[in-house]
Amino acid sequence: MKKILLFLLCFVIVCFGKSDLFVMPYEQTKAFKSLQGSLQRAQKSIDIAIYSFTNRELAKTLRDSAKRGVQVRIIFDDGNKKDNRSMLGYLDKYNNITTCLLKGKKAQNGNYYGIMHQKMVIIDKNLLYIGSANWSKNAFENNYETLFYEDDPYVVNKALQFYEEMFKDCTPY
Repeated sequence: MKKILLFLLCFVIVCFGKSDLFVMPYEQTKAFKSLQGSLQRAQKSIDIAIYSFTNRELAKTLRDSAKRGVQVRIIFDDGNKKDNRSMLGYLDKYNNITTCLLKGKKAQNGNYYGIMHQKMVIIDKNLLYIGSANWSKNAFENNYETLFYEDDPYVVNKALQFYEEMFKDCTPY
């Protein structure tokens, strides 16, 4: 009986689990629509760690999600806070959106800090998008980038634990 249950569980995960890889610029439309659609369907939370965020359409999607009551948290690289194209200042003014800045770790020689170079979002604690693409128009239209999503609970929870550690170390925008 245990073997049958284990088989059925594995079958369900393999057959009904969600994951996909988008390669841009070839699948730019599919990648963007997948990400934007998932953000629009969020019910409770959207946790983002992004190095650069200049895409207005995605910013408006997050604004609308926050207006629906979804809690949005954004960790942004501290060194990019002066980028006048960034959507962080635009989003920071809305209720249900928390923005913060994070430096990378201090170099061993003490001369500089690394950067917060993540590009990931965790939606409702059960869907992870991760890849090389910043949230810019250029990344989705012109660059050679990847965007991968996964709903495997182990992978999503591992990313969420990492996100929470980063969030503890960031400072308000």
